[in-house]
Amino acid sequence: MARQNKILVPEAREGLDRLKAKVANTTDPNEAKYEMAREQGVPLQRGYNGKLTSEQAGKVGGNLGGNMVKEMIRMVQEQLNKR
Repeated sequence: MARQNKILVPEAREGLDRLKAKVANTTDPNEAKYEMAREQGVPLQRGYNGKLTSEQAGKVGGNLGGNMVKEMIRMVQEQLNKR
């Protein structure tokens, strides 16, 4: 499955993938969305998922992205507190 999003700093891809895997409690960032889907009870599978509702698809992407943002904020706050 091809990546649809472009990140502003291509060199950050590896770090973002590690963060995605960490948030999804998996070692493989490519498995992150499937792990989140399982946790949400969404029947996401490899390949065509045209039978998913917009709500189901949003649960997976929104939860994963939202948790990544929360984790980034937590990390920055931790770094600021160390100063």
